Amino acid sequence: MLRLIPESLRRFRQRLTSLDQQPLSRAALVVIVFLDLFVLGAIFDGLADHTAQLAGPDVRVPPLCRSLVIDAEWNATNRLDRLAGSVSAWQADPYREARDDRSKQHPLCAPIVAAYEAVRDDAGLAHNLQQSQRLRRETQDLRAELARIKGAYDTRLLETIAGKDGEQKDTAAIRQTMREKTAVLDERVGALALLDASIEQDPRVRALFARVANVSDAERTALRDELRRLDFWYPAKRLGMEMLFLLPLLAAFTFWNAKSIAGRRPFQTLVSSHLLVVVLIPVFFKLAELAYDIIPRRLLRQLIELLESLRLVALWHYLLIALAIAAALALVYLFQKKLFSREKLLQRRIARGLCQGCGQQLPPDSAYCPACGTAQFRTCSRCNALTHVHGRYCRACGFDAQPG
Repeated sequence: MLRLIPESLRRFRQRLTSLDQQPLSRAALVVIVFLDLFVLGAIFDGLADHTAQLAGPDVRVPPLCRSLVIDAEWNATNRLDRLAGSVSAWQADPYREARDDRSKQHPLCAPIVAAYEAVRDDAGLAHNLQQSQRLRRETQDLRAELARIKGAYDTRLLETIAGKDGEQKDTAAIRQTMREKTAVLDERVGALALLDASIEQDPRVRALFARVANVSDAERTALRDELRRLDFWYPAKRLGMEMLFLLPLLAAFTFWNAKSIAGRRPFQTLVSSHLLVVVLIPVFFKLAELAYDIIPRRLLRQLIELLESLRLVALWHYLLIALAIAAALALVYLFQKKLFSREKLLQRRIARGLCQGCGQQLPPDSAYCPACGTAQFRTCSRCNALTHVHGRYCRACGFDAQPG
């Protein structure tokens, strides 16, 4: 059974590259390639639209809801800065959507996201948040600069006291700079306090923070548990949705290909064979994507944590090096033995009229290569006609000199 697989693959490859037992013309090949690319793009677009019906973890529990409810990363001291950063990031995103689909969101997250969008979509409030973020950044920079200047002032003052520097002009200049920077900092801090107070009193901002504050610990725990279930099962559910889209296409193209071969319809056989390969590409990628989601995110993470606890992280790096070496060996074998094998090289040389030994161009009807002296012909064991030395089939009678 296994011995039939290479022959089946060879015949299938011939159906992809030939028509009526003749190689495809370049024009026909271009048409087929464009058809393959168009169908492949349509399949991936269809997959995206089809699986969009399934609410994933980021749709069911948006990142904003995770940060506010589950992780509780926002508090009274940083919530305005985080809100301003979120609004600025959304406005700077060229691919942003006007509103999220709240029908797919968790009932606990939907009102919080709606309250956030009311803040985000108000132009005046968004401008105030950006101004608050700018002032907060400026005050941080000013504090850092004042700390640096104060360090330089203290050093200069100590040198002056020790008598290393008789001039006090430098210390006076530094002291004046510190006073100016402090005045600017006080002005920025005052402006920031007034602006933050006005933002905090805005009804939409108060509604957002009130909704977050009203989330109970039980609701937070339930949301966290549901998110864990979603993270665990979503890859399998997504694959199921993708297979519901891909398997009918695969069945249809397989049926068409089998009927075309049985009915000896070469044009339909060519097209259906290509479409069969095209639909197998996303099937392979989706299965590989599922394996990637399951293995690295779960098994490998647990393995790395175990190695870290045992202080054996070096083993993980040794494994990566071994896998890279194994992959390189496999690729070298594939390229050297399968794609660029000696048999294929000799076939190309014979087809182009080159020497089968050294690859130099031969004069017409040369029995031996004038460059290396290699004989180009032998006698066929069936018809006694001259045929190529390294040709598998006799050029006179088609006899296979290497059966099997």
